[in-house]
Amino acid sequence: MGSLKINRRSIDHYFGYLTKLDNRSKKQLIIKLTNSIDDNESSNSDFDKLFGAWEDSRTAEEIIKDIKDSRTPTGK
Repeated sequence: MGSLKINRRSIDHYFGYLTKLDNRSKKQLIIKLTNSIDDNESSNSDFDKLFGAWEDSRTAEEIIKDIKDSRTPTGK
């Protein structure tokens, strides 16, 4: 899920509503927001693991040959 960025004025507007909540509700909201930050950080680091250089012991020529040898006719 993408991140939504809001400006300072919007934050102040929402905060005005949130200050009217009872303390129990505020604590629950804090916990949920904190957990969402932790979840986003772990999912981003997992996503980053998908990137990197190709690692293979074969030479470029061997890889090209393997790709060409694995081709099958399309029936044209």
